[in-house]
Amino acid sequence: MKLYALTFRIVAFLAIVAIISAAFWTQEPSFLSSNNMHALLRHMSVNGLAALGLTFVIVVRHYDLSFPGVASLGAMTLGWLISVGAPLWVAISGCLAMGLVFGITNGIIIARFALPGIVTTIATGGLAIGFSYFYSGGTSISQNLFMSGLLDLNDGRVLGLDKPFVILLSVALVGMVILHGSRFGRAFYATGENPTSAFFSGIPVKPMIVAAYTICGLCACLSIVLLVASSGAANVTAGNQLLMPAFAAVYLGAALFGRPSVLATMAGTMLMSLMLNGFTLLAIPYYYSDAIVSTVLILSITLFDVRIFGALSRVFTIRKEALT
Repeated sequence: MKLYALTFRIVAFLAIVAIISAAFWTQEPSFLSSNNMHALLRHMSVNGLAALGLTFVIVVRHYDLSFPGVASLGAMTLGWLISVGAPLWVAISGCLAMGLVFGITNGIIIARFALPGIVTTIATGGLAIGFSYFYSGGTSISQNLFMSGLLDLNDGRVLGLDKPFVILLSVALVGMVILHGSRFGRAFYATGENPTSAFFSGIPVKPMIVAAYTICGLCACLSIVLLVASSGAANVTAGNQLLMPAFAAVYLGAALFGRPSVLATMAGTMLMSLMLNGFTLLAIPYYYSDAIVSTVLILSITLFDVRIFGALSRVFTIRKEALT
């Protein structure tokens, strides 16, 4: 039965992808061109990495609103280190270190001191944004970026695939092994479903929450490395564009596949990237596309939330019985 349900969900997802692609292709034939598909996959890779990290936080039933700010701090750290002549691997390590530090900090504050996740991560995200201004006073950093080799992460290919997409697939594979192929991953789901039962079952609930936030911070900063590589400049607003697409991808995928998972997030990210890419080709103003993404997020949360979906189901059932 589970295999049948999964097959049905996959077929439904592919049908949605085909419908969206056909709709954009009829309006703009270049939508399915090779160049646009490469651009779409690179864009998907940036949002997908941020969404994959967020997936772990959503699985443990918490929220992280700090990762855009942390990503911006990571971007400025990356740009500053490259501008002062540090090797590329040192600069990328410094960027990822910001995600590690803030992820662990979020996790400890929320798990150990039981502070509200939304309020805590808004505060730490604001703190990260404040720190990001220290490097250059808020101006963008591009010095030495073109000669550092960073741009090769965006422009290079491996076996015909763009490097950003290869990185996304690699992280997704690792995420699937962790979340779906290990006891460690099942502990994330147990923590989210019922922390009390998980604790008495021997699962270290608080460390699992810390681990989820840490993974989210690391993935956000890895995502921003690719974004800086594509733009050729680091700035304090770099992470702003990650928030809505990441949340929409996680919840849209969860609505399509029944629960948050790596596969669901990848599917949600693909749908969001298809829509955003299509809007760009059709020259639809950004405020319209933002409104559509926000609407998709609200609908996804509605379909994923068991209480809301159950209430809607009961309303339709009652109306159907009344009509008959």
